[in-house]
Amino acid sequence: MVKIHFQRARRSRVKDVLAALGVAMGFVFACGALLAFATPARAERVKDLVQFQGVRDNPLIGYGLVVGLDGTGDQTTQAPFTTQTLANMLANLGISINNTSSATGSSSQTLNNMQLKNVAAVMVTAVLPPFARPGEQIDVTVSSLANAKSIRGGTLLLTPLKGADGQVYALAQGNVAVGGAGASANGSRVQVNQLAAGRIAGGAIVERAVPSPVAQQGGILQMEVNDMDYDTTQRIVAAINNLFGQGTATPLDGRTIQVHGPADPAAQVGFIAQIQDLDVRPAQPAAKVILNARTGSIVMNQMVTLESCAVAHGNLSVVVNTQTVVSQPGAFSNGQTVAARQSQIQLKQDNGSLKLVTAGANLADVVKALNALGATPADLMSILQAMKAAGALRADLEII
Repeated sequence: MVKIHFQRARRSRVKDVLAALGVAMGFVFACGALLAFATPARAERVKDLVQFQGVRDNPLIGYGLVVGLDGTGDQTTQAPFTTQTLANMLANLGISINNTSSATGSSSQTLNNMQLKNVAAVMVTAVLPPFARPGEQIDVTVSSLANAKSIRGGTLLLTPLKGADGQVYALAQGNVAVGGAGASANGSRVQVNQLAAGRIAGGAIVERAVPSPVAQQGGILQMEVNDMDYDTTQRIVAAINNLFGQGTATPLDGRTIQVHGPADPAAQVGFIAQIQDLDVRPAQPAAKVILNARTGSIVMNQMVTLESCAVAHGNLSVVVNTQTVVSQPGAFSNGQTVAARQSQIQLKQDNGSLKLVTAGANLADVVKALNALGATPADLMSILQAMKAAGALRADLEII
């Protein structure tokens, strides 16, 4: 009996040891899973995926004059509005030039015979950031409106910047900084970069603030996902609810998320900051191929796949060669020399063989299969469109 009791006790101890090891291994596995979940692959911050409604930029625009140019201003005969603008500005300063007469009784000076070489009419644009207050400085861009050769070294006169509602929100003035350079002499000209546009850092002072209602009544916030995707929207909602509790975030559609935040505006700042710092792994994008018809560029993402297909593509070229032939008359024939033009037209079509394009399960295989065709980017655009129509290209085509 004693021996049996000892074996049973030994077996119970072994079970306890195995159970303890199982708990330890489970803890190690759980820690590994938590670490893997804490640092997901390709995780992005919510700040980079969404925007809060009400937090937006506001474009501003204005019309003004740049003075102090070194003879590179507008040609007033071709840009009469430059002279009219200068006359209106001088009239506001108490100087009238429309009806001034000389002491000798000559004809009155008009705007038509004014030749200004150091003045240029410009458009001034700026972006009013959210929550900008009166007194803050913002950058402005100055662009020539007429035929000025260069606005380098010029000074922008006081220019009001208006919004879409016609109200003045900022005043711009300052020296224009141009990143280009150029010179011309005796019909020759050299230029580096653009001389007709420049920038003034901190060149405008905000005069009026734009209301930015981020939160609605009761502390309700709304976020908009940059790229509409139901899966990404649901993952953002789940991450917010896991941090603040269920019901904090509710998806309204595939792009808009409604968040119940604190009613206190001071507490909303910290609440939004916590949401923006959340890490969310966005969903895989849809397979898409972008074709730029102007430059011939082709860009595709990693989700593009290709089915096996056969492709035959031939090139058709037309060459027109024109030569001038001179017909010389014979001696003592009283004839005249005649110049005639002869054109030769050649039509050439390359032989197009049928080539097999193997299926590709990833982007590297797709690129390798398309390169095997040996087609130019312009031809490849037509081939990709034909592949899409045949059902061999598993992606959406977008032509820009």
